[in-house]
Amino acid sequence: MGAVPPQGDRPPPGHTDDRHQNTQRLTGGTLRVRQTSRVTYLTSIAVLSLAAWGWLLLGRGFYWRTDVRLPERREPARWPPVAVVVPARDEAAVLRDSLASLLGQDYPGYAEIFLVDDGSTDGTGDLARALAARPPLSVRRGGLPLTVLSPGEPEPGWTGKMWAVRHGMAAARSRTPRPEYLLLTDADIVHHRDSLREMVSAARHSGLDLLSLMARLRTVTPWERLAVPAFVHFFAQLYPFRRVNRPGTRTAAAAGGCMLLRDEAAERAGYPETVHDAVIDDVALARAVRDGGGRIWLGLADRVRSVRAYPRLRDIWQMVARSAYTQLRHNPALLALTVLGLLLVYAVPPVALVAGLAGGAPVAAVAGGLAWAVMAGTYLPVLRYYGLPRKASLLLPFTAGLYLVMTVGSAVRHARGRGAAWKGRVYAPRPGTAEEGAGP
Repeated sequence: MGAVPPQGDRPPPGHTDDRHQNTQRLTGGTLRVRQTSRVTYLTSIAVLSLAAWGWLLLGRGFYWRTDVRLPERREPARWPPVAVVVPARDEAAVLRDSLASLLGQDYPGYAEIFLVDDGSTDGTGDLARALAARPPLSVRRGGLPLTVLSPGEPEPGWTGKMWAVRHGMAAARSRTPRPEYLLLTDADIVHHRDSLREMVSAARHSGLDLLSLMARLRTVTPWERLAVPAFVHFFAQLYPFRRVNRPGTRTAAAAGGCMLLRDEAAERAGYPETVHDAVIDDVALARAVRDGGGRIWLGLADRVRSVRAYPRLRDIWQMVARSAYTQLRHNPALLALTVLGLLLVYAVPPVALVAGLAGGAPVAAVAGGLAWAVMAGTYLPVLRYYGLPRKASLLLPFTAGLYLVMTVGSAVRHARGRGAAWKGRVYAPRPGTAEEGAGP
């Protein structure tokens, strides 16, 4: 018989190497642990997002409701004199509509318009004078008188708008009778014929020192329909109208396009000097009036609308980037928290739903789906207010992501020293100014 060749350390046929089995078990176990960890992490984040939406739905002043409109009105026995102050810079494109609506106001008391031409280069001042000399046929009977002012470039430290408001208020106060109320309205805002009458009636009856209406913004182009309702939604989420209107509240805000201000409250607040450098001047004014013991009120408008167009994404981007980082007080920590918060609230729900269904995480999918449903539900009232289809509510995560990118872009622009730019002017905020304190 021949010699049997040595087998060395090889296992006999049919025998499995214990070390190979151990390696397979360890590898499989590691993969299962990692998969379980990912599922647990996804589920936890989804549940946290759902909890956040539960709090936003019930614990944030019912911000999503759109029924906060002008409070009860009662015509006064004596109509107080009113001065309408309109700061305008390069507004010739919209002035025919907006100024005509002011000239034709049906106000029983004395009222006068002061349009302040803030260094326009498009003939805004000349157009305003022409409209005053020959108003449209619809307003020729009993129209309000108009004075056009041109104060020149603002002094250092002043924003152009506040410089214009300062001169408009000074001119109004030099008149007899001196105004008891000031209607501060932007040059792109169109008012219904009884707008001034209704606001004065409401403010007088409710004892309000500052009444502001968020004008109905334009939603004509696809980008406007996508971004404008979301802007209103986010503003109300940041400044819930019901909290703003509650006496003694810490939350103060106003909508700068249309504000009726009691002149006495303006003097107590030192307005506009105390907010002369504020880019977000409406919120700064609301805080100053509140801190001076005045009552403020903010709501949605029924018959006050803006005709300013934002036809392209670029236009909306510039509008948001101008003040987004200012709203965060130019604080990198607040920016980081905002980014994380927006991702948790708006990005996690759709991601958790899709990833949960695809990765076998049913709890994450359910939590993500419920959070998305609540999100869409809170968006429906503002879509209804703008007459837009309900299905647009499903796009809110995308729109929120767009606003998130624009907010980061605002911070980048600030870091590059470009500050808040508006119609050829750039405002670089200084520490310790009114802008640093803007917010609720």
